[in-house]
Amino acid sequence: MALQDVTVSIELSKPSGLVGLGKPLIITQKTGASTIKNYSDIANVKPDFAETTEAYKKAAAIFAQDNRPASISIATYDPADATVKTAVDAVEKYFDNDWFFVLTAGLEIEDEITVADYVEAKKVKFFAVKVTDVADLNAFKVKNYAYVIVFYHPTDQLEAASVGELGSQEVGSITWKFKTLTGITPVDMNADELQAIHDAGGNTYVTKAGLPQTSEGITASGEYIDVIHGKSWLKVNIENSIQQAFANNQKVSFDNRGIALLNGAVTTVLQKGFTQGIIATDNDGNPIYTVDTVSRNNTPAADRAARVYNGLSFSLELAGAIHEVNIKGEITE
Repeated sequence: MALQDVTVSIELSKPSGLVGLGKPLIITQKTGASTIKNYSDIANVKPDFAETTEAYKKAAAIFAQDNRPASISIATYDPADATVKTAVDAVEKYFDNDWFFVLTAGLEIEDEITVADYVEAKKVKFFAVKVTDVADLNAFKVKNYAYVIVFYHPTDQLEAASVGELGSQEVGSITWKFKTLTGITPVDMNADELQAIHDAGGNTYVTKAGLPQTSEGITASGEYIDVIHGKSWLKVNIENSIQQAFANNQKVSFDNRGIALLNGAVTTVLQKGFTQGIIATDNDGNPIYTVDTVSRNNTPAADRAARVYNGLSFSLELAGAIHEVNIKGEITE
């Protein structure tokens, strides 16, 4: 676990609606000691992974997209290794590295569930996984994963293409539904078959109104990907902002001056979240968020003695997105 002095907990409360967190990591088996390496284009991947490997195919699908990330990482494991012998061992070893979406190459579904369990427990990064059998969606659905995104496609690398096109775009600026991907063939299915996939917490790629597009933008739990991505963006950026406030000041005093500094750090992040489209606006166009602090005089003496401030909190409303429209019309003769 990365060293830090700041922890942000966000509870997602849903009434009736509602920098750079997109780098992919591909986990794959390879003989030898476990390694992790960055790649800036597909040509650099080929010397390490043949075109026939699943790792190469997923990397190629990522780099083929218009909004591809600047780089990806590929990490390896070896069943013969003493420590990093499984995919989840590799995820654990490299969890604090610079990536946000993990994909696995060539795993059986039981091993994918193990990876999903680990990532879900961390509650910040995502696991994007593809199934080729609709029935396999239920293995993820029953776990109610909020940080696992499951895609169905019988042949193409749909999860890799989706992460490549959508994962690195500014958090809050997009929904994962309605998006066209490069190199992915739409799946031919009827409305009932598509609904069954969505009901099982899955996403696929279909043609609507003549346009190929992602069919939905949900995690296995049914929550929207952009909602969870925004929640993670807020958590990571608030933690980093306050950690930087500690590092950039000789001392953050335990009085109203220091408390105001912390308040300002949180407010700056929330304002940026509003600008990016994560946070909703009220009828006057103002961001719907509040930041509250407890004054020094109202903090417990034990907290002051331990130098722990527990009096900072915030609340906000998410902007969300419109995914369906029902229109009423009237025609008169």
